[in-house]
Amino acid sequence: MKKSSKLASLLTLMVVLVLALSACGNGAASNDGAATGSSDQPLKGKNIALIMRLNNGTFSAQYVDGVKNQVAKYGGTVTVITADNDLSKMASALDAAVNQGEFDGILLDHGDAGALTMGVQKAVQANIPIVAFDSALDGVQGVTNLAQNDQKMAELTLDQLAKDANGKGNIVKIWVAGFPPMESRQISYKAFQAKYPDIKEIAAFGTADNAQLDAQTQMEAILKQYPNKGDITAVWAAWDEFAKGATNAIKQAGRDEIKVYGIDLSDEDLNLIQDKNSPWIVSAAVDPTTIGRVQVRYLYQKFAGNTKDEKVELEPVYVQRDDLPKDKKVTTADLNEYVKGWGESDQGNTDQLKALEKSVAGQ
Repeated sequence: MKKSSKLASLLTLMVVLVLALSACGNGAASNDGAATGSSDQPLKGKNIALIMRLNNGTFSAQYVDGVKNQVAKYGGTVTVITADNDLSKMASALDAAVNQGEFDGILLDHGDAGALTMGVQKAVQANIPIVAFDSALDGVQGVTNLAQNDQKMAELTLDQLAKDANGKGNIVKIWVAGFPPMESRQISYKAFQAKYPDIKEIAAFGTADNAQLDAQTQMEAILKQYPNKGDITAVWAAWDEFAKGATNAIKQAGRDEIKVYGIDLSDEDLNLIQDKNSPWIVSAAVDPTTIGRVQVRYLYQKFAGNTKDEKVELEPVYVQRDDLPKDKKVTTADLNEYVKGWGESDQGNTDQLKALEKSVAGQ
């Protein structure tokens, strides 16, 4: 009996050890799943941080709406953190988001590799998925980089400017350095200058702080410096906030011979382009709401285990006044009725998106 009792005790101990090791193994698998965004992990209830370098104007407002609406559709929540165009503040916000451990994923908007690389690497090491928009973080492994085709946007508008000006004239450039998309647009601008030597740049300015008001104030000064019709042929604005400022200055001065060619598009911008008395006649853009939605979808694909897409480029659409109706106001929501390709950038990988939608709906 004693021998049988000892054998039974030994068998019981072995069973306990096997169960304990099995539990540890399951726990490790669960942790690995969290690290890689396993499809076994719940997709609903995610807490997302959206860290923005700056949040100015209607384009940013519609972009944020796109992020919030898509996250809400997936049953998550978003905390928007704005750095007021201060990269050190943005880097600190990223570090805090990682260290607090409250966020399941992080979205970055208009960051900078020099300022954010260390913080992004910490996030990746902490198994926090990151999708960055217009932040030039291509060299950081584990990050999905989303961007517009900025060079193409610049080319579309500059080529139209050159065509309308018959390849000659004087132009004003409104642009600001230090932002990855702006630097990309500058590449196209330099090529434009080389291609059209008879189109002269007579003034260049721009700042990201109070961008619209500053552009208006500086454009007013330029108009006084060049008071005669024919002195200025056109304005090329590398951001819709710049285009709005220049448009206001030109309208108030009654200089209707000057045309504005812009980049980016919001509902407010469309209203100005449709106005027959507005100098702003052309823009190239990706729907800002679509950008927000796409960024969230790629983040949730990372949650679900798909981390293959390291770089995603959204193709812009060319929008001009002549394509828009004259008897009704158009918004970005119905612009696709008049401009082919608008809003189609959010299609992404259809199979992956369908699987993602199904996964979220099933929880």
